[in-house]
Amino acid sequence: MISRIDLRGDALPEGGALRDLLPRAEFDVEAALEKVRPICEDVHHRGTAALIEYARKFDGVELERVRVPAEALKAALDALDPAVRAALEESIRRARIVHRNQRRTEHTTQVVPGGTVTEKWVPVERVGLYAPGGRSVYPSSVVMNVVPAQEAGVESIALASPPQKPRFEGDPAGGLPHPTILAACALLGVDEVYAAGGAVAVAMFAYGTEDCLPVNMVTGPGNIWVAAAKRYFTGKIGIDTEAGPTEIAVLADSTADPVHVAADLISQAEHDPLAAAVLVTDSEELAAAVEMELEPQVAATKHVEDRIRPALAGKQSAIVLVDSLEDGLKVVDAYGAEHLEIQTSDAAAWAARVRNAGAIFVGPWAPVSLGDYCAGSNHVLPTGGCACHSSGLSVQSFLRGIHIVDYTRDALAEVTHHVVTLAEAEDLPAHGAALKARFGWKVPTQ
Repeated sequence: MISRIDLRGDALPEGGALRDLLPRAEFDVEAALEKVRPICEDVHHRGTAALIEYARKFDGVELERVRVPAEALKAALDALDPAVRAALEESIRRARIVHRNQRRTEHTTQVVPGGTVTEKWVPVERVGLYAPGGRSVYPSSVVMNVVPAQEAGVESIALASPPQKPRFEGDPAGGLPHPTILAACALLGVDEVYAAGGAVAVAMFAYGTEDCLPVNMVTGPGNIWVAAAKRYFTGKIGIDTEAGPTEIAVLADSTADPVHVAADLISQAEHDPLAAAVLVTDSEELAAAVEMELEPQVAATKHVEDRIRPALAGKQSAIVLVDSLEDGLKVVDAYGAEHLEIQTSDAAAWAARVRNAGAIFVGPWAPVSLGDYCAGSNHVLPTGGCACHSSGLSVQSFLRGIHIVDYTRDALAEVTHHVVTLAEAEDLPAHGAALKARFGWKVPTQ
């Protein structure tokens, strides 16, 4: 069901050579970019009419309007299962606790007497958030996007999610995003919601339409079409990341429970047939025990043939055998997993040494599923090895640092000769002249 990669016996290669040995899903954003380009430009030129046409083509629904009416948001919340509502409220509460502590404060540094630099933090003015709604619907992604934006102080928040087909004749929810998505929006106080999916939604946010004002930034996970549209608009709008297929890596030794490890690999595989499930271990016995556990656990769950089996059997998933946990640490750092579990003895100490991961889950009682919903952490995380240079979504994602430079005449005079010298070294004499002009075209005497 899952392949093995044996890295025992020889010294591990460094850098890219090691990364090339590790499993990874094929995710060709560049090829998808050529397909989303005309869609994005069509939305640019035709606006709402294009959104309605693409909803018919891609989602199989006839839309009368793209913006979700306020009464539909209220109705979705009123009809929400009380247990689901309670779980969402707890998820929101915990996420607010964590993200509120991420707020940054203005700080002023006195560089010299009379010369200060202040860094102030200003939230993005308007953001478009995306919540997927394809194979599964993700109200949790509504929470993970909205909460940090709100805690950052973003004033204008819009959210898009794909319209759903009617479940029966006359279904009032037909043509709207999933009711649980709408209920989550209502719980969070987001009242600007659109029935739009994939690249179409990103284009709507980037260009704006008759109904939707353009945004400064788009965040949220999605499929390859969402990733390609984000790449297309990079530079015009800010983005969080080009999210690829979801990933879990587990670093484990002989103390790990194979039942737990197998369950956690399966939990990630049920997202998508391209989802990656990777176990890195120095224990042949654990590897064999996990392989034995996978079959009965997979057989006992849902989404087996369309998601879990192809995900576990795919080239992106494997059990990686190493000589030692030291080698295992090198492997998981090279892999840079979206989600990394540490199931070893002294797990906290090993977790502290990890450099590259979107989020780290320490020990047997902190599974990835906890982070997906109710840990308080954010589950919008870098994929495809991008954790070596990128972070997950946070309050900082929605803030911009602006430097405010304030110098007196004397403070400028004191440093003018250095500025003039550096300007002339770069053959930019007008830069130096801009300072000389303030002092009668003479460099102040030091």
